[in-house]
Amino acid sequence: MKHLFELNKLALITGLALALFLAGCTVGPKYSKPSVATPVSYKELSETRAREGWKEAEPRDGVIRGDWWTIFGDSELNSLEERLNRNNQNIAVSFQNYMAARALVRNARSSLFPTVSVGFSATHTAVGPGSTIRASNSISQSSYELPLDVSWEPDLFGRIRNTIREYANAAQVSAANLANERLSEQASLAEYFFELRGQDALAQIYNETVKSYEETLKLTQSLVETGINSQQDVVQAETNLRTARANATSIGIARAQYEHAIALLIGQPASDFSIAVRPLDTKPPAIPTGLPSQLLERRPDIAAAERTMAEANALIGVGKAAYYPTVSLSGSAGTQTSSIGSLLSWPARFWSLGGSVSETVLDFGARRATVQQYEAQYNADVATYRQTVLNAFKEVEDYLASTRILAAQLGEQEQAIESSRQYRDIAVARYQTGVDTYLNVLTAQNTLLSNQLSEVTARTSQMTTSVQLIAALGGGWDVTKLPSEKDVRAAR
Repeated sequence: MKHLFELNKLALITGLALALFLAGCTVGPKYSKPSVATPVSYKELSETRAREGWKEAEPRDGVIRGDWWTIFGDSELNSLEERLNRNNQNIAVSFQNYMAARALVRNARSSLFPTVSVGFSATHTAVGPGSTIRASNSISQSSYELPLDVSWEPDLFGRIRNTIREYANAAQVSAANLANERLSEQASLAEYFFELRGQDALAQIYNETVKSYEETLKLTQSLVETGINSQQDVVQAETNLRTARANATSIGIARAQYEHAIALLIGQPASDFSIAVRPLDTKPPAIPTGLPSQLLERRPDIAAAERTMAEANALIGVGKAAYYPTVSLSGSAGTQTSSIGSLLSWPARFWSLGGSVSETVLDFGARRATVQQYEAQYNADVATYRQTVLNAFKEVEDYLASTRILAAQLGEQEQAIESSRQYRDIAVARYQTGVDTYLNVLTAQNTLLSNQLSEVTARTSQMTTSVQLIAALGGGWDVTKLPSEKDVRAAR
């Protein structure tokens, strides 16, 4: 009997050692990042365009780092961005999603280790004298038990480790999504800020125009009184003035909406928030673009797409591990007695060890279909990654083109304003001397106003395009800020 016990013990120890050895095996494909086509340079940054103020960065050149909005040199914008980083609720949601994803990693990692449970039970049984289940002369009996149970399923073929890797990659995706959400919110704030300042600039032009039209109205009235012109000119001048006043008033709607949108972004009730009026006076900064190949390391959406591929690759390993046997080991030890006073005594001890192996021998293709599903999902994620990269290059080229064209447009628009201002002055002078009718003055004034409004709109678009270009370049983010698999597994 003793020899049989020793043989069983030896077999159990041998099986446990074998399980620990096989636990180093992991099935499934090895992950490697797919290749993508990367242009040598940005098309919009030719030598001709570089002379317009936009240069292609060499590898030694600096790129946007950290708080990218400081490049605009606006202290008010800096303050608002800081408040956004502290209080924006969409960023808070993304952060908590990341925390939840990290918790899933730690939960999956716990499956690598045995489960240990301890308990206590007390049972008191009493039977009547005529009961058929009475087994002795005792009418009642007590039983006390203090068990310690251990169970473990060793990760022989990497199912658990691939699951951990899958969840770790998913947590990295969540971290990249958090960075992308933060960049999106920051860019939206900067865009709304410059749009609001653009509305202030439009209001300034309308206010100046109203004053100019008021002077013109006085001129037409005086000319009518002297008999040089008719009452029709006065009516036309009054109509022009009132139209300008109405347009100046309507500017307030868009400004209020931008102000409210900024309040929402910084986590403050719109009713308690206001921004002082200040016409747009910020100039677009020179933005270092870096090399196209660097874009793959600087955009959080690209990082999220790449980590999604790694997640799908790990899931294939989980599916393939289902082809292999599952081994379960269990053990139990403790004390059991009919007297609670002797519950902790050595003679009351008991223990047991055991193990089992299970393998699915027929599932009619279920496991194969599952692996094929995971492989198809991986291939779809590869396509999504490559599409994300293509879209990133498209966005950068879009905003570089917009920046170049807007700069040229502004130069032409400023010349148009100067010409229309001269046209207005000449028309007013000729009207005063009775050479031309008021209609020429009206046309000249409206032409000047239209060109001034177009110039402000173009300057506002130039500023928002600068923000969009910075966001397309990834802001101040890069992949070194993405937490590693080890980081996401660590406890908070």
